[in-house]
Amino acid sequence: MAKKTNKKVNRKQQGGPKRPLAVLLAIVLLIVAVFLGLEWLKTARLPLVEEKTATVGRGQIPPRPEHKEYEQRPYTSVPAPAAPLPKKTGRRPSGPGSVAIIIDDMGAGMQEARDLLAIGLPITFSVIPGLPKDRAVAELAHQQGGRVMIHMPMEPQGYPERRLEKNGLLLSQSEAEITERLRTYLQAVPHAVGANNHMGSRFTEDGEKMGLVLNILKEKGLFFIDSRTSPKSVGLQLAHQLGMEAGTRNVFLDNVQEVGAIKVQLEEAARIARRKGGAIAIGHPHPTTIRALREMMPELRDAGIKFVYVSELVR
Repeated sequence: MAKKTNKKVNRKQQGGPKRPLAVLLAIVLLIVAVFLGLEWLKTARLPLVEEKTATVGRGQIPPRPEHKEYEQRPYTSVPAPAAPLPKKTGRRPSGPGSVAIIIDDMGAGMQEARDLLAIGLPITFSVIPGLPKDRAVAELAHQQGGRVMIHMPMEPQGYPERRLEKNGLLLSQSEAEITERLRTYLQAVPHAVGANNHMGSRFTEDGEKMGLVLNILKEKGLFFIDSRTSPKSVGLQLAHQLGMEAGTRNVFLDNVQEVGAIKVQLEEAARIARRKGGAIAIGHPHPTTIRALREMMPELRDAGIKFVYVSELVR
C-alpha cells in the first residue's frame, strides 16, 4: 500500500509544475490576441471616419446653383462682395432721405409685377423689350400710377460667349440699326419715361455709340440711368454733357440672393440717402428680393426714408 501511495504522490509532483505554465501561456496568448484585435479595429475603422468627414465637408459648402428664374440671362453687374447678414445692434438709424428702387428685368411674367405693386410704395419698373409680357407689365404699372423704364439690352464684355437678347445693341451695328432697334424698344414698352442699360459692360464704355443712343433718348424726352455695370462707363458723364436728365445706380440690392443680405443693401441705400439726400438702388424680381422689399420698405419709411420714383432723383 505504501508503494502505491508514493506513486500517486510522485505523479502529482510531476504534473504540478505543468498547469501553471499552461495557464500563464494561455493568459499571454489572450493578451496578444486582444492587442492584435484592437489594432485591427483601429485600422479597419479609419477609412470609414475619413469617408464620413469628407461627405460632411462637401455638404457644408454646396455649390451655389445659378439662378435661372426667367428665360433671359440673370442681370449682369459689377461683382460685389457678399453682404453680411444684418446685426441687431441697438437702435436703427433714422432721418430723412429719398430712395428710388428700380426693378430690372421686368416683362417675363405678371405675378411678380402684381406682388411689387401690392407693396404700395413707389417702385420703378424697368422692362426688357421683347419679353413675353413687356407691354402688359408696362400697361399694368401705368394704370396703377407707377413709372416704367426701358431696360435696353447692350453688348457685355465677353460677347458673344456671354449671351445677350437677340434684339440687343452691339458695337458692330450701324447708326441705322441702332436707331431702328431703339424704335422697337419704344413700341414694346409703352409709357416709358426713361431708360437704363441691361448688361452693357462693353457698350457703355464706347463714347460714340453711347452718344448715339443718348441723343435718341433725349429726342424722345426720356432720361437715362447708368446701371454702372462697368466702372469705365461713360453713360452718366456723356448724358450730362448732352444736357439731358440722368442719374446713376448707387447700390445693387441682390447680387447675393438672400433676404438678410438684401435687407443689408437696403440699409446701405438708406444710409447713402441720409448722407447725400438721395440714392438709387437696383434689384430684380426674384422672390427673395420681393420679400425683402415687402418687409423692409415700410420699416425704412417709418424711420424717415421717403421712397420715390427714380424720375424724381435725376438731374
